[in-house]
Amino acid sequence: MTFVEQLAAFADGIRPPEHIRTIVRQHTLDTIGVALAAVRLDTSRAVVDIAERRGGAPEARAIGLEAKVPATSAAFVNGVLAHSLDYDDTHLPSILHPSASVVPAALAAAEQAGAHGARTLDAVAAGLEICARLGMAGYDRYNGQSTYFERGQHATSICGAIAGAAAAAKLLGLDARGIADAMGIAVSMAAGVIEANRAGGTVKRTHCGIAARSAVDAAELARAGITGPPTALEGRFGFFSAYLYGQYDRDALLDGLGERWEIERIFFKPYPANHFTHAGIDAALAVRARGVRPNHIEHIRLGVARPTVRTIGQPIEAKRAPETGYQAQFSGPFTIAAALCAGSGLGLGLDDFTDDLARDPAMRTLMQKITVEPDPWCDAIYPNQFPAVLTVRTSDGEITERIAANRGGPDRPLTDDEIATKFRDNAGRVLGDEAMQQIEQACARLDRLEAIDDVLAPAAGAK
Repeated sequence: MTFVEQLAAFADGIRPPEHIRTIVRQHTLDTIGVALAAVRLDTSRAVVDIAERRGGAPEARAIGLEAKVPATSAAFVNGVLAHSLDYDDTHLPSILHPSASVVPAALAAAEQAGAHGARTLDAVAAGLEICARLGMAGYDRYNGQSTYFERGQHATSICGAIAGAAAAAKLLGLDARGIADAMGIAVSMAAGVIEANRAGGTVKRTHCGIAARSAVDAAELARAGITGPPTALEGRFGFFSAYLYGQYDRDALLDGLGERWEIERIFFKPYPANHFTHAGIDAALAVRARGVRPNHIEHIRLGVARPTVRTIGQPIEAKRAPETGYQAQFSGPFTIAAALCAGSGLGLGLDDFTDDLARDPAMRTLMQKITVEPDPWCDAIYPNQFPAVLTVRTSDGEITERIAANRGGPDRPLTDDEIATKFRDNAGRVLGDEAMQQIEQACARLDRLEAIDDVLAPAAGAK
C-alpha cells in the first residue's frame, strides 16, 4: 500500500479510544470559540461578505452569516476565522495548527452530507492525526526544526488541506479508495507561504480557510470521480519531493498509526499570540508576581530558541514598535511588556492585543528596553517545547525566570474549567449565555448528536 492508501485506510476504519474522543471534543469547542472571537475583525468581515455575495446552495453554516452557504464557502469562512487571532491550537514538535483547517472542513462536510455526530468526531480525529503526522514527516530531528518552515512554507495550511480532505471525504461517505483520491487531489491544492509571520500582512489569516475549502473541494471532486495519484506523497514528483527535497520521516508518518496518537501532543493556547511567545509571557507574569514594576526596569533580555528569534525578535526595530494588535501577537518585546503591564483572564487575553496598546507610548518605552536573543538552554529543549529565559535588570538587581514547558500541553495541561473559561471569553464577545451553553453542550456530546447542525446553529449571524 502507498502512503495515502495507508492513511486513507486508517481514516476509513478509525476507532479512537475514549481519551482521544475527549480531546477531539475539547479541540472542536476551542476552535469554534476562537472563530467566534474573530468575527469582529475587518478581515473576517471581508471573507463573510465574499461568501454572502457569492451565495449558492444552502449546505452548511458559516459563522457570521444567518443563511447557509455552500460547504466550500462555510469551510473557507470558518477556517479563516479559526486562524485569525493566532489563538488556535499547536502540535509540537511539528509546529503546526491542526484544528483550524480540519475542524472547519469537517463541520462543513458533515452538514452538507447530513452526517451524525459520531461519524463527525471520527472524521475530525482522523484529520487531526493525519495533519500532525504529515507535519512530523517534515520535522528534521537532527536540526530540531521543521523543514517546511525552513523553506518558508506554512505547514499548517499545507498539511491541513490534505488532512482536511481525508476528514471531508469520510463524511461525504467515500470509502478508503475515495479518501485516498481526495488526499491525492488535495496535494495539488496545498499551499501557504509564511513570510507574513516575519514581515506583516494579513494574508496568513486566510491560510486555514483556503486549506479547509480545498479539503472540501478535493472530497467533492473525488466523489464525482476525479482520482489522485496513488503515490501522491512519496512519488518521484510527489508531495515530499516538492516540499521537503525528498527528505522525510516515514516512521513519523506511519508507525503506530491508530495505536500511538499525535493528537495527544496538540497544545491548547492559553494566550492569543504566536506560540513562540508563550513561555516568555509566563516568565514575565512570574516576574510581575514578584513585585517588579515597569518603572523599576532598566533592561530585559528574552532568551529563546534560536529558530524562533526571526519570528518574534526580527527585525527588532519593528518588533519594538508594532503598529497593530495583530503585529503585536508576533512580537517578543510586546508580549513581555504586556505581561508586565496588563493581563487578565488566563494571563493575557484578547483585550491585551489592541491597536491602541500596540502604539501606547508607555508600552513602547518599555519595549525599547527588551532584546530577544538565542539561548543555548532553550535550544536544547526546542521544539518539543518553546522555552524561555527572562532576565530582568532593575535598579535593585537582577531577576531570572526560566520556563521549560508551555501551558496547554501534556506537561502543563489546561483544566476543563480553563478550557471552558477560554471558550466563554471568546464566544461571549458575540453571543449570549444561552447560545454559548448550547454550543458547549453540543460539543460535549458531539458523538451523540443526531444532526451536526446543533453545533453551529447557535452561532448563526454572530456579529
